[in-house]
Formats: sequence, structure tokens, C-alpha cells
Amino acid sequence: MLGPPYNHTMETPGTFFLVGIPGLQSSHLWLAISLSVMYTITLLGNTLIATVIWVDSTLQEPMYCFLCVLAAVDIVMASSVVPKMVSIFSSGDSSITFNACFTQMYFVHAATAVESGLLLAMAFDRYVAICKPLHYKRILTPQVMLGMSVTITIRAIIFMTPLSWMVSHLPFCGSSVVLHSYCEHIAVAKLACADPKPSSLYSLTGSSIMVGSDVFFITASYNLILQAVFGLSSKNAQLKALSTCGSHVAVMALYYLPGMASIYVAWLGKDIVPLHTQVLLADLYVIIPPTLNPIIYGLRTEQIRKRTRSLLMHCLFDHFSRGS
Repeated sequence: MLGPPYNHTMETPGTFFLVGIPGLQSSHLWLAISLSVMYTITLLGNTLIATVIWVDSTLQEPMYCFLCVLAAVDIVMASSVVPKMVSIFSSGDSSITFNACFTQMYFVHAATAVESGLLLAMAFDRYVAICKPLHYKRILTPQVMLGMSVTITIRAIIFMTPLSWMVSHLPFCGSSVVLHSYCEHIAVAKLACADPKPSSLYSLTGSSIMVGSDVFFITASYNLILQAVFGLSSKNAQLKALSTCGSHVAVMALYYLPGMASIYVAWLGKDIVPLHTQVLLADLYVIIPPTLNPIIYGLRTEQIRKRTRSLLMHCLFDHFSRGS
């Protein structure tokens, strides 16, 4: 026997309510403090990295330009969700308008897609720098870098626009309580009065193809890099290259492992993985990489570390000079 037909013409809810992390409400205050600290580090660290690269004419190589864009994307990704999460955890202000919810959904998922593409571009940059150093400037010209950046952005838009459209056009006629800390698309789609599987399947398939292809080419790049590194005669050169590559691999692991775990765990459902674990994975996925990227990528890079120290000392000197 078929159930009553869904009313697709009814008004959409004006407001959703985000519950934070279901089952961990007693820890919300500590989570708010932790997220505030991490978000502050994210803003300061990524702003500092982007500023140093932007103002220093000696840091205009492709790798530093990609780092600058990555810092901007990290700020967008964290800023699209963390302030609201802190508000939920600290004051219980869980309401978010329908339009704001889908705007948040679009930006956080599009930013993650752009970041995946940037990590691939940076792996390709390291491959050219280490394996084809004599052709580095000829291969990675400003035009090529611009083309790569535009392609990465267009790919994210092409992926996210249909997904956002599918979820936003679902009929919502029941509960408006989202069992999540932000407007994650699967959590929102589950509230619909129609079958959310098409949008969920699109998300799972699209994410798997995008991330899978990026990880494949990143792995191939670093495999070639390692072969070239171990072929170097100088042990110091080997250690320096391995240290740089190790930092990059650490960033990628921090980004891809929680991200893909979050996607597949959400698809499997709470019968297999507890709901609070699903939400925690999704939350960590959008805040840990932006927090650690400026530390691992930026401060472990000698040129950026020196320029950052010089910039900070210059600012402090100017401050004390004006004060005296």
C-alpha cells in the first residue's frame, strides 16, 4: 500500500535547527573553546602565510602561489562553518535560515573540492621541481598556473551546483532539526519528505571519482619524486627533499583520511557508526587541516619561516619605535 503523496508545492521551512553533536551536549562548552582556539590559529596562521607570500617579491614561485591560494581557501572553508558551530556549542543558538543553510553547504563543500585540486597541483609542482628542475620555469609558467587554478575552481562549481540544487529542491514537510553541527548535505537531505538517495548517491559517486583521481595522481607524483630523491648522490639533498615531501604527505593524509571517512560513514548510517562519531569526523575534517596547514606547509618551509620572522620583527620594531 502506497503512502500519501508528498506535497511538493508546500512552503519550504524558513529555518533549520542544528543540534551540534548529538549525545555529546555535555561537552559542547569544551568543544566551543577548542574550536575557538583552532579557528583563531587558522585565521592568524593562514593570513600571515598569505600576507608574507603576497608582499615578498622573492616568494613568487608557483609553490608559494599555490600556498597563498590554499591559505585563502582554508580561511573560507573554516569561516563557512566554525563561527556558527561555536555559537551552537557556547550559547545554544542553533537556528539557521533556509537560504543561509544552503549557502553554507555550498561554500564548505566547494572549498573542500578546491582544496583537493590544490593539493594535486602542489604535488605536481614538487614533481616538476625535483624530477625536472631544469624545465621548472618553462613548464610552470604563470599561464599554466592560472589555467590550473581556473580548472580547479570550475571543477568544484560543476560538482557542487547540481548537488546543491538537488538538495535545496527536495520537499521539506516534516522535522527541521538537522542532526549535525553544520548544514552537511546528507544530514539535511535526510529531513526531506522524498527519497534523498539520488543526491546522496551523486555526492558519494562524485566525491569518490574526484578524490580518487586526485589521490591516484598525487600518489603517482610522489612515487616518481621518491625514485628521483633516492637517486641523488648527496645525503643532505635526500634528507631535505624527504623532509619537504614528508610535510606535504602529512597534510594530505590529514585532509583525505578524515574527509573520505566522513563521507562513507555518513553513507553507511548510524546503525553501523554512532551518530556522534559521524558528526565529529565531519567537524574535524573542516577545521583540523586549515589549522595545521600553515604550520606544516608554511613554517616548515625555510624561506617562508625566514620571511615570516623578518616581517614580525619589522612590525614589532615599528610598533615600539612609534610607542617611544
